Amino acid sequence: MGLVELMDKAASGEGKQDYQVTMYATPDEVVPLIVQGEADVALIPANLAAVLYNRTLGDDGAQIQVAAINTLGVLEILESGDTVHSIADLAGRTIYASGKGASPEYVLNYLLRSNGLDPATDVTVEYRSEHTEVAALLASTPGAIAMLPQPFATVVKTQNPAVRTALDLTAEWTKVTSASQMVTGVVVVRTAFVEEHPDAFADFLTDYKASTEFTNDHPAEAAVLIADAGIVPAVPIAEAAIPASNITYIDGAELKSTFSGYLQVLFDADPASVGGSMPGDDFYFSR
Repeated sequence: MGLVELMDKAASGEGKQDYQVTMYATPDEVVPLIVQGEADVALIPANLAAVLYNRTLGDDGAQIQVAAINTLGVLEILESGDTVHSIADLAGRTIYASGKGASPEYVLNYLLRSNGLDPATDVTVEYRSEHTEVAALLASTPGAIAMLPQPFATVVKTQNPAVRTALDLTAEWTKVTSASQMVTGVVVVRTAFVEEHPDAFADFLTDYKASTEFTNDHPAEAAVLIADAGIVPAVPIAEAAIPASNITYIDGAELKSTFSGYLQVLFDADPASVGGSMPGDDFYFSR
């Protein structure tokens, strides 16, 4: 959603560079492209960036670097009903979710454990490959509970008034840890690309930051582009979702302090969530 102005300008030849942007339904489709060098920049779940760093780390250092945080907390527990008012109320329930192996799974597990619930035994989490599958289940199943990010949470609630936000997981995260913010999405770049084309990547970051500011500052105009891109089904829904989507642009020293704090919480809870070890300083891109 924060990329739509850049996408629109690129399509009309107005970008600083000749950007070619492709959207995919799942991170699993994006990862091979960045690893194999078929894509230079990717917008992916936060923890997945750390996993990729560890997976591709070579003798000459980082092959993947994180350049910016683009999304803070956006996860919500939604319910078609009115029985869930705390994390404890999830005990014994089934939760539909997407994001297995990525930030949503590890955030949910962390919050469950922090509230005295064992994710393996006290709840049943049924993962689906795409957010849209989860949204469809929630909309069609009375009493269903699901974990969805924005803007999908707004889409479901707008289309089905029986569905409500039961828990804001950003707020739940703040209750159990004051050491970090929740980070949902980041911008990563291939180290080889940025070393070969530093000016082009600098142009991209400038354009991308401006694009996120456009989305936040001009939601009515951005909503048209978001709907045209097929991200959400209608302009009013897109406009309603923007304020709840925590679209941001954080780089430099603040990127490192904010993101490393988030990754540390995940690592302490489950080292596998960040690829087995905390990323080194070369993980963090700086201009």
